[in-house]
Amino acid sequence: MNNTIINKQVQVTAMGFKKNLVAYPRQMEFEGTTYDFIDAGLSCVIRHGERMAQILTLTDGVAHFKMRSDNRGGVWTLLSMST
Repeated sequence: MNNTIINKQVQVTAMGFKKNLVAYPRQMEFEGTTYDFIDAGLSCVIRHGERMAQILTLTDGVAHFKMRSDNRGGVWTLLSMST
């Protein structure tokens, strides 16, 4: 498995909801390619003082993605991608 560290801001174009009504990305655009996620995996919330971020693992059926949300306004960062 090839793991690429990216750490770049991406555009999330569609959101979905888990059974407990927690929102997660369903689609994102990165460098001109649109990725449709079929499953949201693990997630955790990280707090540092007053700041809070959410880390998610997602898959499109081919690659695995790690993303971070700032939980303040929809800014998403693609941390890594494994193919």
